[in-house]
Amino acid sequence: MLLSDLQNKDIINITDGKKIGNIIDASFNIANGHIEKIIIEPSKGVFHLKNNTLEINFNMIKKIGEDVILIDYLSK
Repeated sequence: MLLSDLQNKDIINITDGKKIGNIIDASFNIANGHIEKIIIEPSKGVFHLKNNTLEINFNMIKKIGEDVILIDYLSK
């Protein structure tokens, strides 16, 4: 799967069922080549600041489906 494939999927929080946003980038571990974090551009209304991004640890991803990525994210 390509990063561009992931960028086309909506990120949904399984805790409350809300759409968090979409992937705009990823952070990789250079030593092993694994994705460590995904960088999300939040949907409108999720965060109060414009142009804010959210970094999610890759291990928070619970399921990658055809159209969505389900994550377990507890917002503060």
